[in-house]
Amino acid sequence: MPGVAGMPVPGPQHPCDAVGQSVAMAGFGGPGAPLPLMPLLLVLALLSPWGSVGSSCPPRCVCASNILSCSQAVLSSVPAPLPRFTAVLDLSHNNVSRLRADWAPVRLAHLHALLLSHNGLSFVSTEAFAHVPHLRHLDLSSNRLRALEENLFSDLAELEVLLLYNNEISAVDRTAFDNLSRLRKLYLGQNRIARFPLELLRDGSRLPQLALLDLSANRLRSLPVGELQALPAWLRDRLYLHGNPLACDCPLFQLVARGRRRRLSAVMDFQEELRCLLPTTQAHVGILALAGRQPLNCSEAREAVLEAHLGDTVTLSCDTRLRGVRNRHWVTPGGERVLEEGGNGSAALLANGSLQLRALRPEDAGTYACWVAGPLLNETLYVELLVHNFTLHGPHDTLNTAYTTLVGCILSVVLVLIYLYLTPCRCCCCRGADKPPAPRDDSINSSVLSTTPNHAAAGVPGEPCRSHSASATGPGQNGRFKVGGTPQPPPRHGPKAQRKVSDPDSVSSVFSDTPIVV
Repeated sequence: MPGVAGMPVPGPQHPCDAVGQSVAMAGFGGPGAPLPLMPLLLVLALLSPWGSVGSSCPPRCVCASNILSCSQAVLSSVPAPLPRFTAVLDLSHNNVSRLRADWAPVRLAHLHALLLSHNGLSFVSTEAFAHVPHLRHLDLSSNRLRALEENLFSDLAELEVLLLYNNEISAVDRTAFDNLSRLRKLYLGQNRIARFPLELLRDGSRLPQLALLDLSANRLRSLPVGELQALPAWLRDRLYLHGNPLACDCPLFQLVARGRRRRLSAVMDFQEELRCLLPTTQAHVGILALAGRQPLNCSEAREAVLEAHLGDTVTLSCDTRLRGVRNRHWVTPGGERVLEEGGNGSAALLANGSLQLRALRPEDAGTYACWVAGPLLNETLYVELLVHNFTLHGPHDTLNTAYTTLVGCILSVVLVLIYLYLTPCRCCCCRGADKPPAPRDDSINSSVLSTTPNHAAAGVPGEPCRSHSASATGPGQNGRFKVGGTPQPPPRHGPKAQRKVSDPDSVSSVFSDTPIVV
């Protein structure tokens, strides 16, 4: 705006000058009027954050409101003292190689963003963040950090974004991210990590708010595909694994193929960078190119196929990549819509959006659709349910079957033992106590396993228990002649006299297939 002499009025050179010019333009004074501006400027300077005592802007830094920018200031340490009201501190592109515990000697309760990228930083004290408890954004990228020590960030309970990409990190302690319950984005790409503790993501209790994990361009050679597939889709949507020297196998191919079918951002945006090493030639090939390719010849796995049996209760999960969306409903194979929580009949909509089916019937089999409506896009998920037309034996039925089999085996063994050891001997039941032992020739001439009928003379029915002795010329057992016969026992009287006395030579073995002749 031209001045009195036609020359432009120079702009303000200091924030206080700007305030004074604003006051003058507001009509607090004019030509020939008294200008009581000095007391007003003094009050405004005292009220300004940079006008208070001990809050001057550090040398070689630029201060704007509560932002302190010391980028590219050739600093080798953090400038001191730092104003207490600083909310954003930019120390990037300097030479701060070590971040000690005393870099912030006083509590900076308002600091929520700390930028330390491109500093050659190689050491960070585990107590470096004790005086900045409300930090929400921490940038340590493009430095020389080699390890994330135990409980390194445990003082940052409100941290939401952590940038650690383009370092030399090769070791990550599983407790380095403890107490980070609000962390949403973690960038660890372009490092030397060969193993990352994925158990931090397994149950969702360690990092419950994490929605983005960048592990690209590291040294990962294998992945726990089963654990990654079990993660919710909204986390797999931002799980970046491209640029790693992964070993090719079919489970890895199926993991990536599922991501492409679901159109996950981590797969769709970096399909060319998702490569692996063949086990035979060590050549780099695209993971998605393994379908039907030798030597692996991988095939895609079916997405969301659930098998059950008649009478079972199953839960169909609506694994959407839209996090926190509650506007969803299910459509059954018969076209019935399940909208309200609780549902009707055998289908019930749970609080987490899953569909529970009770007492399965054959007509419950088919493809179920989950419709999800988000603020920016919609998504439809399909789950195929197979119902087998038989009931599955429970654990009690299995136990009863095993018990019955065991008891049957024990009884069989007992019966065999009884048959072998407790069967009464027929050859000695009628021998008297005074009967002399049979000659050894009889036992020698008798065949134990003979298959020919015994030709010894049998006793006459009705007569007392006695046997006929064979003559020296009579035929013996097995067509042989006996040398001597068996002596006749003396006759007996009484009830026991009616029993027949068995000739030892006329009794066949219990193992013989011929009838026993007495």
